[in-house]
Amino acid sequence: MKVKTPVETAAAALEAGCGKASLTSPRSFGRLMALAIAAGAYIALGGALSFVVGNGMPGISAANPAIAKLMSAVMFPIGLILIVVLGGELFTGNNALLMPPLIKKRVGLARVAANWALVYCGNAVGAVAFAAVMVWGVGLTAPEPWHTAAVNLGVAKCSMPWLTVFVKGIGANWCVCLAVWLALSGHSLIEKMAGCFLPVMGFVALGYEHSIANMFFVPLAMLEGSPVGVGQFITANLIPATLGNIAGGALFVGSLFSWIHLRRD
Repeated sequence: MKVKTPVETAAAALEAGCGKASLTSPRSFGRLMALAIAAGAYIALGGALSFVVGNGMPGISAANPAIAKLMSAVMFPIGLILIVVLGGELFTGNNALLMPPLIKKRVGLARVAANWALVYCGNAVGAVAFAAVMVWGVGLTAPEPWHTAAVNLGVAKCSMPWLTVFVKGIGANWCVCLAVWLALSGHSLIEKMAGCFLPVMGFVALGYEHSIANMFFVPLAMLEGSPVGVGQFITANLIPATLGNIAGGALFVGSLFSWIHLRRD
């Protein structure tokens, strides 16, 4: 079966966005939050696998710096694959998918904002809980070289200039939402997995900033003793990464493709 055309993919995104917006109602609150928490945990699972593998070969990486980046990048996409194939509500993906119904006036701005806010909070619960229980709690990052790598990662993520994090946030969610869009164009499991894999691998290898992934990485770093406070994490990394993610997904993917492919003649 051939993949969908760009117009068909945009139409599928419109319907998917309408479905996601419909979950933002009192009677669907429990389902929405369960899907959001699960999605946060899936992203954290990808982050944990990426971190353990990418930082587990310091000798090789010292001589070949791109090896660690490549290995981390290859591992990370499992999170988005699980969300797309099994179902989940991911804030960054919804930045793009809720734009077509908003632009076509199928949903209102208040519904979009409520969905983003609720899903964001659910993603945070899932990501932080996974970091605390499934990684730090069982000692996955306690031995070297992972302990030191986690401590240094927290410092690095919270020491960049605000504008740098913002621009890297644009790049991260541009790639993630392109991955979601590509997955919508496929029919088979392999097509959807391939659509998720390539753009996400690219953003990880390039070191862009994904707000939900950082809800796993930085709390894990703090649990391992990184000298980063909650306030510093929120102001120096999470806020600019989140704003950049919204711009990258909502403007560069959801709005742009809606304008191109869902226009009336």
